[in-house]
Amino acid sequence: MRRPPPPRALRAVLPRTLLPRTLRARLTAGLVVLLAVASLAVGLTTVLALEGFLVRRLDQQLVAAGGRFPASLEHGERPDADNRPDTRGQSAYTFGARLKGGETTRAAVVRDNTDAPVPLTDADRRALAGLPADGRGHDVRLSAIGGYRVLAVPGDDGDVLVTGLPLRPVEETVHRVVLVEAVVFGSALAVTGVVGALWVRLSLRPLRRVTATAAGVARLPLASGEVAMPAPVPDTDPRTEVGQVGAALNRMLGHVGDALASRHAGEERLRQFAADASHELRTPVATVRGHAELALRHPGPVPGQVRHALERIQSESERMSALVDDLLLLARLDAGRPLARGPVDLTRLVLDATGDARAAGPEHRWTLELPEEPVTVTGDEHRLQQVVANLLANARAHTPPGTEVAVGLVALDGQVGLTVADDGPGIPEALLPEVFERFARADPSRSRAAGGSGLGLSIVRAVVAAHGGTIGVTSRPGRTVFRVTLPEAREAEAEPPIVTQA
Repeated sequence: MRRPPPPRALRAVLPRTLLPRTLRARLTAGLVVLLAVASLAVGLTTVLALEGFLVRRLDQQLVAAGGRFPASLEHGERPDADNRPDTRGQSAYTFGARLKGGETTRAAVVRDNTDAPVPLTDADRRALAGLPADGRGHDVRLSAIGGYRVLAVPGDDGDVLVTGLPLRPVEETVHRVVLVEAVVFGSALAVTGVVGALWVRLSLRPLRRVTATAAGVARLPLASGEVAMPAPVPDTDPRTEVGQVGAALNRMLGHVGDALASRHAGEERLRQFAADASHELRTPVATVRGHAELALRHPGPVPGQVRHALERIQSESERMSALVDDLLLLARLDAGRPLARGPVDLTRLVLDATGDARAAGPEHRWTLELPEEPVTVTGDEHRLQQVVANLLANARAHTPPGTEVAVGLVALDGQVGLTVADDGPGIPEALLPEVFERFARADPSRSRAAGGSGLGLSIVRAVVAAHGGTIGVTSRPGRTVFRVTLPEAREAEAEPPIVTQA
């Protein structure tokens, strides 16, 4: 099932490599993101509410203080002991200013129960002149003393009295709350991420069992042979999504197991039928062949047409006998019947087979490349000889006269390699994938003139596989190479030979 793409906004913010891919990572990331959004909302609400509360408290203090301190600034530039500015009951750093006709006549701040003049810039004077005398708090920032919450009220002489309290305590309190929230919420996110990942991992454990079962089935060789299906998934609770998937997977495994068992039973019946039929056909074919040979040996005169018919009967019976033997051998190899095991001098087998092929095909050019030391493998000498003979016969039958056939043998790293190469026209590309299948022919008409029975390479592959080896082929016009790899004989192998019945 194709996973839905992430939201467009998320794709625009995050690189594709940073987006979580697994379900566990997505669930954990989603949990952490939701908690982060909730924490951010709570933090912003708390900070804004606290800041608003503290600012309102400042406004209440400003209203309670009234304009006493800025009103006391109405006295002369050099006040005496009787008309000194009134700083009694004023909080430290209380700001006061008197504006007359839009101009600031005096500005001071309370420090140590005394007033200290505040130098104002033109920007500060414009900011103070722009304050409405509405008895409500406003924020201003003065260059000499920083941010203040100020309240402007009309005075008795047509002037404007400005009283202010510093915003620094409010800002420090808000910053401290922000820092505490960042530490608390950050720790909560980290703990939630770890605990959430563990919880999601625990919750997805049934899904991992379903995945492991499906992966185990995917690794099984389902093409042929008997297949042992894995144990069913234990999580089949229909009330959960994973349980529904597990139940569906178990039903599918049951159907697949039944189909594989039925297929294997059919293969066994077909294999047994081929073995039984081949075994039963050996006697009548041998009888027909014997009678044909006996009739050809008749001392009396035999009409030409009758002799030709008897010769054809003898030829076809010999071919039928070889075909029956090949089918019987394949059936026994498919059934896993053991082959004889003993030391086999593969060098001598290749020499003999090449000599026989040279005698059978003198119009071909045969070359041989062998190592200096004899190469020995463990297996069935007769069947390995059949492998080499079939490969050479295949090269001779499917290449024109004058073709060079090169046979090579090499031993390296515990493996023995046998190659049969020719410079003939090559194998058709469409036939390469099935060249080792039974009755495979390049000619769809299956005429005997195009080759043998079509079982030679099938026998080669089956015998090589029974010896624990591999075979492959590469082909192009002017170059075809069959490569056989067999395990080299080890000195420790000293098993008695097991001889199969003919």
